[in-house]
Amino acid sequence: MFAALICILAISGCKKDEAAPARTSTYKLMVKDVLGVSGTVTFIETSGTTTTIDIVLTGAPAGTHPAQLCMNSAIEGGNVVINLDPVDETGKSSTVTSAKTYSELIDYDGFVKVMKSSNEANIILAQGDIGGNVITTTKKSYTLVAAGSFGVSGTALFEKRVNGNTLLTISLTGTIPGDSYPASINLGSIESVGGGPVVLNLNDINGNSGKGYTNLRKLNSGINITYDNWLVYDGYINVYQNSISLDNIICHGNIGSN
Repeated sequence: MFAALICILAISGCKKDEAAPARTSTYKLMVKDVLGVSGTVTFIETSGTTTTIDIVLTGAPAGTHPAQLCMNSAIEGGNVVINLDPVDETGKSSTVTSAKTYSELIDYDGFVKVMKSSNEANIILAQGDIGGNVITTTKKSYTLVAAGSFGVSGTALFEKRVNGNTLLTISLTGTIPGDSYPASINLGSIESVGGGPVVLNLNDINGNSGKGYTNLRKLNSGINITYDNWLVYDGYINVYQNSISLDNIICHGNIGSN
């Protein structure tokens, strides 16, 4: 038994500790200005101070494509935080950075985008939100009903981000291709006599697609507002024919506590 114990201890002493697997997080890159392009961006914790950022694209045109990690959501756009290695002819890019740790990146208020070329940086092949801007499964939809005889109606979808901010998507039917429709969130309800004041100006709705997207962080006054706040907010949405005026409302709908 003593000999067997010595053997077991010897084997145990020779066994090497297994390294913990590297932490990784993968986010989708969605088509933007060039149809058929999509992909992923993956963050890999290579050490306590360095992170590898890998991009894989499919359907990208020939050539190399600059890539950037930027602040804010993709809907808003923002300043460049990290210039990533260009996506090469194989559709891949790999960047090792110490500008931010892995933990910082998976919580970061940012997005990644890939451009067509250095000379055509305004053409975005694909982009996607990362970290705190990732959309969760928590969402709430409200009906927008036609106002007057314009025949426009639709929905307002509030989706919660990981960081508590909100992606608002307005989807309309009956819009005119080529037109653009302003929208706002107002205080009160659509039944308010004389209408309530505008508390937040939204991005315009595109008449071709009937879609409008706005990332909701703050009211016009600068007050922060979260997804949970919107669920109980005393407000309503107006969509206007061409300018923010009570005379130009084409559809509207109550939100939150209304």
